[in-house]
Order: sequence, then C-alpha cells, then structure tokens
Amino acid sequence: MKPQALVNPSKSLLVAVSWLLLRQSLALPDLITAAVLGLVLPLLVRGFLGQDPSPRRWGRALRFGALVLWDIVVSNITVARIVLSPWSRPRPVWLEVPYTLQHPFAVMLLAGIVTTTPGTVSCVVDEKRRVIVVHLLDGTDPAAVRVQIEQRYAQALKEIFE
Repeated sequence: MKPQALVNPSKSLLVAVSWLLLRQSLALPDLITAAVLGLVLPLLVRGFLGQDPSPRRWGRALRFGALVLWDIVVSNITVARIVLSPWSRPRPVWLEVPYTLQHPFAVMLLAGIVTTTPGTVSCVVDEKRRVIVVHLLDGTDPAAVRVQIEQRYAQALKEIFE
C-alpha cells in the first residue's frame, strides 16, 4: 500500500482556481485566500472523499469530456425542438440501462452524465441489479438510447477508470 500524500496538488489547484473564479478577482487578498483554501480544504475533506478518482488515461478523459459537452449541446437543440414544436408529441419512457462498470466513481459519472444530458434523467442507480433507471423525455427508440449510453459513455468510462 502506497502512503497517501498529505497534499494533493490537483485538488488544491481545483479549489484555488474555483475560489478565484467565484470571486472574479486576482487581487492579492483573493490570491492568498485561494492558496490557503487550496491547501486546507482538501486536507479537511480527504476522509470523506474515499478512493482517489483520478483517471489513468488523461488524453482519453479529455476527449471523453469533449464528447459529453458536444452531446449536451446537441441534446439541448433536440429538446428545444421537441418542447417548442406545436406538432411534437413526446413519448416519455422509463428505461433500465445495465452497467458493468466496477469503479464507483465511474458509475457516479455515468449517472451524472445521463442526468446532465437534456432529455434524460437518471433516477435510480440500483447497485444490486447493476442498472441505472433512466427517464427519457421522448422514448421513440429506447433500445437505441440504451445502446448509446452503454457504448458511448459506459465503455469510455471503463477505458478511463478500469
């Protein structure tokens, strides 16, 4: 078992940058506060965070992030078309999407990505049955949505985290 580092630079940087973005300032007091928060907050919450979710393949993770952002934009346009069209007749559907992911952070990310993508909401992560229950705004082709979630998201997360 490798010893856990006292300070995690990536988490510290994330906290510091988040503080500066929230403050919208690079003034000296805000820089000092960001540095202190960046050092102290990760230490205070490290017991609550559990296993470090750092992906092993950063290039793949960045490409996957871009793919998810693209899908969010496309889904926004699709949902806007459904909602704004007077001729649209969406068919809401509940869908069970099985997953084979082992890493708990990957499962959480999959559920989060489904929820973040407009038109879908992950409502239940059933760990015993290993399925995510998803609500679709328009379930014209639920089988295609299931395959898309499994192949486009779950498979990529498996490659990144497992």
